[in-house]
Amino acid sequence: MAGNTPIGNLQLSAATYFTGSSFIQLQKVCEAMQLQIFQYDTFRRHARNYMEPAIVRKWKMDQQHHFQQQLRLGGSVAVGGDMRADSPGHSAKFGSYSLMNLESNTILDIQLVQSNEVGGSYHMEKEGLKRCLDHLEANGFKADYIVTDRHPQIQKYLRERNITQFYDVWHFEKGLSKKLEKASHKEDILKKWLQSIKNHVYWCATSSTTGPEKVAKWTSLLNHLQNVHDHEDPLFPKCLHPERASRDPNKWLQPGSVALHKAEKLLLNKRVLKDVAKLSHHHQTSSLELLGKITC
Repeated sequence: MAGNTPIGNLQLSAATYFTGSSFIQLQKVCEAMQLQIFQYDTFRRHARNYMEPAIVRKWKMDQQHHFQQQLRLGGSVAVGGDMRADSPGHSAKFGSYSLMNLESNTILDIQLVQSNEVGGSYHMEKEGLKRCLDHLEANGFKADYIVTDRHPQIQKYLRERNITQFYDVWHFEKGLSKKLEKASHKEDILKKWLQSIKNHVYWCATSSTTGPEKVAKWTSLLNHLQNVHDHEDPLFPKCLHPERASRDPNKWLQPGSVALHKAEKLLLNKRVLKDVAKLSHHHQTSSLELLGKITC
């Protein structure tokens, strides 16, 4: 016994809580075995009085330890940020914004935001990021740069705060691919190029170190789709693949064709070119995305 609490009951509650299991399901199993078990209210009391305070204390200790380690290495850090909401769309009530050290894949801070605090769910992501960055600065850190999605409020906020921002490649590719799939619904020749275009997005980002170089490689794609492999931009004057005669000349997009017009409209519009220049060439937020899926 610990006071009036049986240790076995507390350990069972802890084992259930810390492994992410459901006490309700555990209770059903025990009832099927005719094994006595305490009630859900007791489980929640254990969680409220013991497990949750222990989790918060452990999190703060680890967070401070990581802060001290990072300060010894230098005050600036490359971070990635993303928010997970309790429901999709614009009806979410809670949002959890996480900030990750992209060098060590370690979570630096998590901030929970409620929609009625900020005037609606659309504003939760900006508020969560603001709180995370404020917390970092309060502990002596400065964000060297940050990798996020293309949320308009985030772009404006980071620009005003004078923090360099890069875009996560997966988010950009996902949005562009949806538009390409819709445009190529009736254009079989463009549909054949969808996977190659997706691959080209990642290659442009990871093989370049400057924004103009990314844009030069990206704009070369329209020539490549027409079987033209020499380009006007001196930053990328020629395709890097070996020259070889195509066995299927019909796979190329023809000048003046509807398919080429749709590809040009989607691939070379001002918004896309601006975003390509800011694609992250080093770190991505895939680890942060995976964490969000696990915790949600």
